[in-house]
Amino acid sequence: MKHSFYSVLSDAVNEFRAQGFKSDAQLEEWVKKIRQAAADSLVPEKVMEQTLRDTFGSVYERLIERAEILRSMPGVSRYTLAKVKPKLRAELDRRMMASRNLIKLNRAAMIEKTTQRFSGWATSIPAGGSCAVDVKDTKDDIRKALSSMPFVERRVHIDQAMKFTSALNEIVAVDGGAIAAMWHSQWRRRGYDYREDHKERDGKVYAVRGNWAIEKGFMKAGPNGYTDQITKPGEEVFCSCSYTFIFSLPKLLKVAPDMLTEKGRAAASAIA
Repeated sequence: MKHSFYSVLSDAVNEFRAQGFKSDAQLEEWVKKIRQAAADSLVPEKVMEQTLRDTFGSVYERLIERAEILRSMPGVSRYTLAKVKPKLRAELDRRMMASRNLIKLNRAAMIEKTTQRFSGWATSIPAGGSCAVDVKDTKDDIRKALSSMPFVERRVHIDQAMKFTSALNEIVAVDGGAIAAMWHSQWRRRGYDYREDHKERDGKVYAVRGNWAIEKGFMKAGPNGYTDQITKPGEEVFCSCSYTFIFSLPKLLKVAPDMLTEKGRAAASAIA
C-alpha cells in the first residue's frame, strides 16, 4: 500500500523529534521511504508524456499542419513548407525528447534535494529527541523543493514550446530562402525579465549565412554579423524574443541598406 508523501514525512519527523538521530540505519530507512513516497507523489510519467505530446502537438498542428507559420513568412510557399516537413517532424521528436529528459532530471534533482534537507535536519537532532522542533515548519522546509515541481514543470513546458516555435520558424525561413532576420526583444513588455544584451539587439538585422543573395553578390553581412554568431531567439532559458525574417532585396534595402552591395541596390531598385 502506497502512503502519501506528507504522511511518510510526518511519521519521519515525529520519530526523529521524539527519539533523535540514533543510527545510520535508522536514517537510511527513512530516506528510502521518503524518496519512494516523493516519487509516487509526482504526476505519473505516462501523464507527463501525454501532456508534452499535447503541448508540442498543438504548436505543430497550428503552425505547420494549418500552415499558420506562413502568415509571418510571405516569402515562403506551401510547396516549400511541405518539402521541409520531414525536418520539422524531426525537430518535434527532438524537442519532445529533450523536454522529457529535462523533466526527469528536474524530478531527480528535486527528490534528491528533499532527502538531503531531511538528512541534514534529522542528523542535527540529538539522541533522545528534542521538544524544540516545530513540526510544521520542519515539514514545510523539507518538502519545499518537491512542492515547487508542478510550477517548475509548467515553466519547462512554456520554455520548451518557445524553443520549439523558434526552431520551426528558423527551419521554414532558411529553407524558404530567407536572407536576413531582424531581432525583436520583448523588453517593453510589462513584467518581462529581459536580458540586457537581448534588448540591445532589438531592431538589429543579421545576415543568414550562405544565403542566395550573398552567393550572387547582392549582399554581405552588416555590422551585426550573422544569425549564427549570436544565440537564437528562445535559445536561452525563458527568452521570448523572436525574428522577423527577410526574404527580398527591396525589404532589406528598407531596413538595412548597408548590407546591400552596389549590385544588390541596383537589383532591389529594379524589383521595386
